[in-house]
Amino acid sequence: MVLKGTEVKSLRDRHCQLDQAYVSREDGELWLINCEIAEYSKGNLMNHAPKRKRKLLVHRREIEKFAGKAEQRGFTMVPTKVYFRNSRAKVEIAVARGKQTVDKRQSIKERDVKKEISRAARSHS
Repeated sequence: MVLKGTEVKSLRDRHCQLDQAYVSREDGELWLINCEIAEYSKGNLMNHAPKRKRKLLVHRREIEKFAGKAEQRGFTMVPTKVYFRNSRAKVEIAVARGKQTVDKRQSIKERDVKKEISRAARSHS
């Protein structure tokens, strides 16, 4: 990952959120988008923007492998983990399939049932 100094310090303090993040291929390069690395608490005016696009340093053959799978219908590249190895920040990428409408309905139904059960348990106490 190509990072600024304050981003590295913030990452070492474990201030990174990958909730809405995804990886995009643009002009033969991979970019990490929507990854929020919080501003460094001891930074100054030169602090970084928390949600900026970050370039991923990946070998060309790996780009072709990931992007080829991700270009299939319904697949996307998603970062799963950010870690340090030999003082370099690394991102683990997975190719995942998005949920279908039927799957979403099932998840919503399960969540609603859990809410109702917890409400009933609270009201009986």
